[in-house]
Amino acid sequence: MATHASAEKRNRQRIIRTERNGALKSYVRKALKQAREAVAGGAANAAELVKGVHALLDSAASKNVLPSKRASRLKSRLSLSLGKAAAK
Repeated sequence: MATHASAEKRNRQRIIRTERNGALKSYVRKALKQAREAVAGGAANAAELVKGVHALLDSAASKNVLPSKRASRLKSRLSLSLGKAAAK
């Protein structure tokens, strides 16, 4: 339990930051799932969804919600699957 005022403030900040990061992670996961399903299903708007997910991943990486290398890896794999689906 925090006993100093500065420790109590840091704890309040941690709680707010954790909630915000969790909400953004959840949003990114849902968008990734939708994009993957669109690519697998051959939807007409798959490229548009992938572009939106790329922007979300960049945003999450810039805010240190996701590690930048993980965001890059996810973007790469998603683009690769989109390319394969378009080639079929």
